[in-house]
Amino acid sequence: MSYMKLIKLLYLVDRRSLVERGVPVTYDRYVSMQHGPVLSETLDLINYGSSPSDESYWETHIDQDSRYEVSLKGDCPVDELSDAELELARSVYGEFGAMDRWAVVDHVHQLPEWRDPGEARVLPIRYEDILAHEKTPEESEQIVGDLRAMGAAEAIFG
Repeated sequence: MSYMKLIKLLYLVDRRSLVERGVPVTYDRYVSMQHGPVLSETLDLINYGSSPSDESYWETHIDQDSRYEVSLKGDCPVDELSDAELELARSVYGEFGAMDRWAVVDHVHQLPEWRDPGEARVLPIRYEDILAHEKTPEESEQIVGDLRAMGAAEAIFG
């Protein structure tokens, strides 16, 4: 699979989880780039790998035949994902998996939160940017408040 397509599919899974369940799968940072929105930290791990002291999950399970194509080296564990997250991934893949990478890029360019970054190359996408087009203002405020509270608790309690 094109790694560009993969990173777009991962974004779509995370986005759908945020909209449908009120929580993302990855808690990654979202950004708009020239070819559409992406999970920023995930993209960095794909492009640059993890620190030398960490075992790279990407390198363990993904074969990057070329700069633009990736494949699984074998079965990939999914025990960290809930049944709901697995179903979201299956649903997104069912909807977009047969498309080529440029069709997926065209699709994500139509998402209301995506903005062409131009010379900036990267623009942040906030939860509010996504939810504003999918939820009522009250629902959006509740979801963002819950996510901030979870982030604060994680920072305090690890």
